[in-house]
Amino acid sequence: QLQGLCSFLQLSTCPEQLLVRFCSWLLALTPDLSYTSAAILAEELFLRRVLSLAQPPSRHLMAALASFCSKYSQPFCRVLVAAVLREPGEGAEQTKLVCELVEECLEPDDVRLVLSQVLEVPLSEKLLPIVQAVLGRQVRGSPLAPQEVLPPKLFDLLVLTLCQQAPAFATSLSYAKLVTAVLTIYQSQVK
Repeated sequence: QLQGLCSFLQLSTCPEQLLVRFCSWLLALTPDLSYTSAAILAEELFLRRVLSLAQPPSRHLMAALASFCSKYSQPFCRVLVAAVLREPGEGAEQTKLVCELVEECLEPDDVRLVLSQVLEVPLSEKLLPIVQAVLGRQVRGSPLAPQEVLPPKLFDLLVLTLCQQAPAFATSLSYAKLVTAVLTIYQSQVK
């Protein structure tokens, strides 16, 4: 029913200024939306817009994304970030957007969710900046948390993935920077 309502209201194509207002209205709803409803809305409101980005997102779109993320980050990450990670090709603007969300908007648990999602798909040049953004939060923290630490299982998976993928990135400067960052941040844990 919610998908039908979204289609009827043409939410996936509404002007971005209205999208900001709609997200503000959603945040004011009580009780909160269910996980399923929030996931449907994340898909209807943002997925097409984000996957079609060919230039940096407008300030209205970023405001709407940040607003929605502030309350419904888990379904947002499971729907939108997962779709960006699976999308073939370069996706430079999408990657930059995910990095910005990791650095500025997402809570520590959601940042770890994004990293676990990245590690579930084959690593590519497109995904390296996202992992770098996650590690950047480990060093400097964020406005949301002073300094964050990866759980041991997730850290082990990251190291294992980086080791297994090393031959594919033999000439990648981004990969070299990423490995250096891991060795610097986690020097006491790397054996």
